[in-house]
Amino acid sequence: MNGFFLHLSIADWVNGALETFVARYGDSFHHFSALLLRCLLVPLEGALRAAPPWLVLLAVGAIAWNATRRAGLGVLFMLLLYAIGCFGLWDKLMQTLALMLVATVLSVAIGVPFGILASRSPWLRRMLLPVLDVMQTLPSFVYLIPVLMLFGLGKVPAILATIIYALPPLIRLTDLGIRQVDPDVTEAARAFGTTRWQLLVNVQLPLARPSIMAGINQTTMMALSMVVIASMIGSRGLGEDVLAGIQTMDVGKGTQAGVAIVILAIVIDRISQGFGQERRARRRLAQQRRQKGASRVPYRLPRKASSSGVDSNQPAQS
Repeated sequence: MNGFFLHLSIADWVNGALETFVARYGDSFHHFSALLLRCLLVPLEGALRAAPPWLVLLAVGAIAWNATRRAGLGVLFMLLLYAIGCFGLWDKLMQTLALMLVATVLSVAIGVPFGILASRSPWLRRMLLPVLDVMQTLPSFVYLIPVLMLFGLGKVPAILATIIYALPPLIRLTDLGIRQVDPDVTEAARAFGTTRWQLLVNVQLPLARPSIMAGINQTTMMALSMVVIASMIGSRGLGEDVLAGIQTMDVGKGTQAGVAIVILAIVIDRISQGFGQERRARRRLAQQRRQKGASRVPYRLPRKASSSGVDSNQPAQS
């Protein structure tokens, strides 16, 4: 049976091409790595780790209330994050949060413009779709190999591998949201003489906001799912404890860090979903809650005065 197959291997070709690429552009990648660390990750991580825990908890509660208009949910999120601090994982939680926020911000900065361009250019969309399909079907471990050769061990390759893994949903949903804008609305805006930039900023992006926010939500969740995998190439945080628990067969340590990751995922998911809802829907929901609470209070009809100035509720005198 072995003689039936021709010998074919692309490993040598890929290794040679990557080694040549690293030898030629390795210094540029290292400069980019240092710039990313110095300008984004290190300041954000330092600020989160230096901030008092009570201040971070209050900020999370305020953001959750602003997103969902539910004070109870904000208090619940604060208690859940406080529980992570009780586990002794607060510092690693801040490291994970900083890495995930930087990866998400860079993914949004790359994904939304590409989604806009894909919605405007059919040929670009046809070129992007196969690339996005490959990016979504490749195992996440595969992304670690090239970034590890280009940037070495550390936080920057973890961020870049996370971006590559989490980027496709945002591009797809941004493209889909803009293309699903009602053509009648677009034609009406053009009839009033709007430019292409005004049409995009004032009409298409606001109407596509729920779809774009759904893409950001998916990107954030996929970035968080890379936390454990990124710990294999030197990324610090909660994933480091999960990996250490696997290596040392410490089930309790791994479970504790896993529960912390789940709590962080729930908090971020609910907040991002809340911001994804339209403002009118959130305002309507809050108004319905207020009306439901007011309906429990007994309501008394106001006393109505008659035209003659005599109270209509008083019995008529003969």
